[in-house]
Amino acid sequence: MIKVLYVEDETNLAKIVSDTLSHRQMKVQLIQRGDQAFQAFQSFQPDICILDVMLPHVDGYTISKQIRSVDPQVPIIFLTAKSLSEDVLDGFQAGGNDFMRKPFSMEELIARIKNLLSITGKASMLESTSEGVTIGKFIFHSGRQELIFNGNTKRLSHRETELLSMFVDHKSETVLRKNILDKIWGNDSIFNSRNLDVYITKIREYLKADATIEIITLKGVGYRLID
Repeated sequence: MIKVLYVEDETNLAKIVSDTLSHRQMKVQLIQRGDQAFQAFQSFQPDICILDVMLPHVDGYTISKQIRSVDPQVPIIFLTAKSLSEDVLDGFQAGGNDFMRKPFSMEELIARIKNLLSITGKASMLESTSEGVTIGKFIFHSGRQELIFNGNTKRLSHRETELLSMFVDHKSETVLRKNILDKIWGNDSIFNSRNLDVYITKIREYLKADATIEIITLKGVGYRLID
């Protein structure tokens, strides 16, 4: 299992990212204070680090330099709300391998994690070893991005997998539309909202082979998966 050290002081974002990565079979250690990050790195020994730049007490660049003093190889991704080119340059000079500006989509973050892990030869560790979860008569493998019905396998995209995973994690509960947009697309803009409508239609189409499954729309609120 891939171990991720995630240093982030924004509570809502930290929960979204941590939950999503955990669901993708990654072991996440969340640290919300910069002055606790290096000690956590030494004890946790992560395979990849995700560092917010602006943190209480010690910033992400300083943490990266501390990590690089003992480990020149572990991949480091910086997250920041800044957009100036000199900030990006500072990140790379501090030892970072990649730089993502907020807001970002979880799909893009996972793709960047996979890319960096492929360089270190650890990308294969992201493959799921679970037997999958049942949705009615379907078997859903989130790690392999597969939906199986009567022996037939449907390959899902990253976003389809993330959306269905949210429904499965909260089966028979209401999943707020805003939470879906924030978690998967990074924000709840009108453009992303329309994309969500398209993906809901796709998921319903995939699941229609089992008439006992229903994704209920709660207008103006969200959705509920029933099987």
